[in-house]
Amino acid sequence: MTAPVFEVRKTSRLERAGIIIPARYGSTRYPGKPLVGLIGANGTSRTLVERSWRAANMVPGVDFVVVATDDTRIAEEVRRFGGAAIMTAESCANGTERCAAAIAQMADPPTIIVNFQGDAPLMPAYVVSSLIERLRDDPAIAVATPALRCTPSLYRHLREDERAGRVGGTTVVCDAWSKALYFSKRTLPFLPENWRGGDECPALLHLGAYAYRPASLADYAAWPPCLLEQAEGLEQLRFLHNGVGIAVIECDVPDWEVVELNNPSDVPVVEAMLRRRGLD
Repeated sequence: MTAPVFEVRKTSRLERAGIIIPARYGSTRYPGKPLVGLIGANGTSRTLVERSWRAANMVPGVDFVVVATDDTRIAEEVRRFGGAAIMTAESCANGTERCAAAIAQMADPPTIIVNFQGDAPLMPAYVVSSLIERLRDDPAIAVATPALRCTPSLYRHLREDERAGRVGGTTVVCDAWSKALYFSKRTLPFLPENWRGGDECPALLHLGAYAYRPASLADYAAWPPCLLEQAEGLEQLRFLHNGVGIAVIECDVPDWEVVELNNPSDVPVVEAMLRRRGLD
């Protein structure tokens, strides 16, 4: 039997948690995105994958942070800045499949796995902590993901991307129990053009993180892609298609815009937020 290539640090916690950052070079929208340089507050340029790794390491109480990739250029960059990398198959269709492939290489994987998407260097640590705590509190939850109530300015940013033909953030609509009804790259729900934010915005911005049980990841990897997942380009729709509920954790809006790096036009926006937060 082949020995596992990644050793998980043992802890005394019953519900151990680990963070995996899926990163691939061949993005159709933004090739080479993980290696794009982002200039921080002191003028230092760090790659997107390093900034995402640094953000993930700010989450307390996790056993490890590792980057899962299929590209040696990304793995070499991760090792250059002192991170750990796991090589996964090029055939992984998305980050969830890549997380499943990564935990398959662990001798004793954690009971909670966090998918910290590699294009979210502005992700607040408390958001990821809320996912971990939700799964620890409720063993019936198989998958959880965070969302923020859109501010008027963030909602306008999403609509501007949409009007310009750019794929921006993902929105989610939920039922009365905060379970996801649907995710879309279209801005949901529809709001009239003259809406200016006088009332609470009904739009929820989905953030790039998931927490799973290992069994949920194994099931996901065994299911074929579904039509909606392929049409939207949203991996989480495979769970909904197969009847697995996704708990949506609405988190407090931070003092900065949690803009993901989806397009080259997002680079100056992300850099402005890095400066605002004083992140080197």
